[in-house]
Amino acid sequence: MRIRVVNPNTTRAMTDTIERCALAVAGPGTLLDAVTSEIGPASIESHYDEAMSVPGLLAAIRQGEADGVDGYVIACFGDPGLDAARELAEGPVIGIAEAAVHTASHLGRGFSVVTTLARTIGRAADLAEHYGMGRFCRGIHACEIPVLALETDPDARKIVTEACRAAVAQDESDAVVLGCAGMAELCAHIRDEIGVPVIDGVAAATLTVQSLLTMGLRKSGRGEFATPPPKTYAGLLKSFGS
Repeated sequence: MRIRVVNPNTTRAMTDTIERCALAVAGPGTLLDAVTSEIGPASIESHYDEAMSVPGLLAAIRQGEADGVDGYVIACFGDPGLDAARELAEGPVIGIAEAAVHTASHLGRGFSVVTTLARTIGRAADLAEHYGMGRFCRGIHACEIPVLALETDPDARKIVTEACRAAVAQDESDAVVLGCAGMAELCAHIRDEIGVPVIDGVAAATLTVQSLLTMGLRKSGRGEFATPPPKTYAGLLKSFGS
C-alpha cells in the first residue's frame, strides 16, 4: 500500500519531521512518503492561513491520485480541506486532529489538548465537537510557541512538556493530545516525563489510514463525497477546473 502524508504548509523542514514520525509507525510493506504543499503559508496559525492552505493541499491530493497513492494523512491539526480532499481521493483521507482525538478517547475518560498559540484554541474546540469528542475533551491549552519556533526555540521541548503537565493537573485528564504536527517528535519524551498517554496525531492518522487499507476499505463514493462535478474555475484557480 502507498500512503502519502501531506504537510499543508510550505516549510520543508516541518515535512521532514512529520515524515520521520510517520515512517516510525508504518508497517512492513507500507510505502510512505511526505510532501510539502507548493502553495500557501509557511505555517498555519489562523483561519486565514487554513483557507489559504487548501488549494495547495488539494493539488497535492490530486497529484497523489495520479501517482497511484492509496491513502492520505493531512498533517495539520486544523484538518484543513479534509472534506474536499475526501471528494478528490479514492482511498481514505484522515486528518491528524480527527485521528488524535479518537485515539485519546480509547485511553481514558478524558483528554487535554495542548496546542501552539491561544488563537487556535477555538478551532481545536470546534473540531473536538465536530468529531463527537466534546464529552471527552476536558480542556485545550496553548503553550504560546509559534509553529515554526517548535524547531528553532531551544526551550520548546521544555515549554511544551510543562504545558502538558499543567494541563493534566488542571483538567484531571487521562491523556494529552498534541495539537500541532510540529510537536510530533516530542511525543515519547513528554509521555515519559508526565506519565500519561500522549498522542501524536501524525502517528495516529498514519496508523488509521494503514488499518483501513489493510481491511480493504476505500471511500464510499456515494453522495456528499462523490467526485466533484466538473466545472470551470477562473483566475488564480483556473488550473483547478475539470
